Amino acid sequence: MAPPTPEVTHPEDVLIVGASAGGLAVAEALRRKGYRGRLTVVGAEPHPPYDRPPLSKQVLSGAWEGERTHLRSRDDLDRLEAEFVLGDPATGLDAAAREVRTASGRVLRADAVVLATGLTALRLPGQDDLAGVHVLRTLDDALALRRDLTTADELVVVGEGVLGAEIAATARGLGTGVTLAGLGDAVMGDHLGGLVGGMLTRLHAGRGVRLRLGVAARSLTGEDGRVTGVLLASGEWLPAGAVVVATGSRPAVGWLAGSGLTLGDGVECDARCRAADGVYALGDIASWHHEGLGRRLRLENRTNAVEQAQVVAANLLGEDRPYVPVPYFWTDQYDVKIQAHGFLTRDAQVDVVEGAPEENRFVARYTVGGQVTGVLGWNMAKAARLHRRSLAEAFTPEKPHA
Repeated sequence: MAPPTPEVTHPEDVLIVGASAGGLAVAEALRRKGYRGRLTVVGAEPHPPYDRPPLSKQVLSGAWEGERTHLRSRDDLDRLEAEFVLGDPATGLDAAAREVRTASGRVLRADAVVLATGLTALRLPGQDDLAGVHVLRTLDDALALRRDLTTADELVVVGEGVLGAEIAATARGLGTGVTLAGLGDAVMGDHLGGLVGGMLTRLHAGRGVRLRLGVAARSLTGEDGRVTGVLLASGEWLPAGAVVVATGSRPAVGWLAGSGLTLGDGVECDARCRAADGVYALGDIASWHHEGLGRRLRLENRTNAVEQAQVVAANLLGEDRPYVPVPYFWTDQYDVKIQAHGFLTRDAQVDVVEGAPEENRFVARYTVGGQVTGVLGWNMAKAARLHRRSLAEAFTPEKPHA
């Protein structure tokens, strides 16, 4: 028989701001570790915690209804014995008092506060004045775009990064005409480098996506309050029945102005994800000191948020654990599944170490200055995980000599 779960009593209450995958993971990790104190989870959206990666794929395509993205059933959430305050975004924090104010006027205080408010999508000037112009960050965003795709013959996606590429692939799968425009010279080239970026560019072109790369979107055009197209800096006009702006995002930290926390590229934290006494941050908003790399890092993906949540929960309960992950993200586009470990920069030397690009399955190794910095699998997930071991040395803190 397994030993009983130890009773952990400190802190007396924990307030989690962000009903996200990361925020939920903190609450669950605390309970698994035996924490019996009060838990409160505040969320800006009315929905219970849900998964974001399916939004640009299964939800947008109509293969999933929105409820299927929910991370836990109602019964599972009830078993956490946490209070969920949903549809009431946080508007301010007093870090010294560990006190959070919400839009409805609530004032919530706890012994420890965890910040997990994620990202805010960037917008183009004037887009909020036109119907048919979308961002894709929330479940409601995905459902609204899906409704427009049922009637729009032409979709323009502004932004050639991972989100823009996934939206373009999903829309093409629905039979919608798609134009993908972006500043980069290759689809996801800034994320994955020239070899893989070039392959993704050819993949999209081969599926009928019209590419307008290396050029900025200057403005939106509209008629009678609805978008009609996108005007590029080159002077070309792209007609559209719907537009998605996927040009990037920024950490959702505006509500933390005047909180007493240090805000730079996100909430600045130490190696334990601690932003101040009793205040922690995780996920997209957390900029923390990675002891293995010896520098500050901020990552934007679901895997990071959930892994970081485990470290935050441990440190809340008195452990002393630095967060030293190997970065990881994945993307699915058409029949291609890509897994990326570490850093895959444009200046890296890229070598195919298993499989072959012409076979549509391979593993590539990224090296900078003789050091392996990244590993990518193109339809070879298991092999990529095995090659990931070569990254361990670069991301592990040096142990002091005896």
